[in-house]
Amino acid sequence: MTQQRVSARRPPASSPTPASQRRARLVVLLVLLICAAPVIASYLTYYVFKPAGGSTNYGTLIIPQRPEPDGFAVRDQSGAAVAPDAFKGKWLLVSVAPSACDTACATHLYFARQIRATQGAERDRIETVWLRTDSGPIAAAIQTAYPDTHAWIVDPAALAQWFPVDAGTQMRDHIYVIDPNGHLMMRFPKDADPSKIKNDIGKLLHASTV
Repeated sequence: MTQQRVSARRPPASSPTPASQRRARLVVLLVLLICAAPVIASYLTYYVFKPAGGSTNYGTLIIPQRPEPDGFAVRDQSGAAVAPDAFKGKWLLVSVAPSACDTACATHLYFARQIRATQGAERDRIETVWLRTDSGPIAAAIQTAYPDTHAWIVDPAALAQWFPVDAGTQMRDHIYVIDPNGHLMMRFPKDADPSKIKNDIGKLLHASTV
């Protein structure tokens, strides 16, 4: 009797099933959530789960948070481009004013410097930034007084597409906060109380591990 030879064949490779595709998307989503969790936690702790005493934030939360627009150009004092992620992982206290810094401008720079200094051991998580709306010279007195403030040059028209204002105000009237992911997330009012800004920043730092 002739034995019939049976050939073993590999089964054809199966295509991804809808269930496996859903699992893959879920894994990607979970990774993104884990990366963003510290900043998200700070927002939830501070703005949603408020203390029993009913205290509220002083600054206005910008919803949704605004990432730096594509093509937005920032230059340092030498004219070199500043990378969008130059201070990724830091909280930025941002003032806006022309290079001919007037009294209001100097006051904002002073407030930002002092607010950073009063955060104690947490101050290294903050950078102070002055977004200049022109490339004119900076007075020597300002440069001497604020050597650690980053004086960057931006196009004011482009900046206006990113930084919102209160009714009846201008960008130069506010101090803004950019979170460690590079998103604009808060605006303080005109003629702001620096002690209340300090409290808001302290709460954000405390609630976030970034």
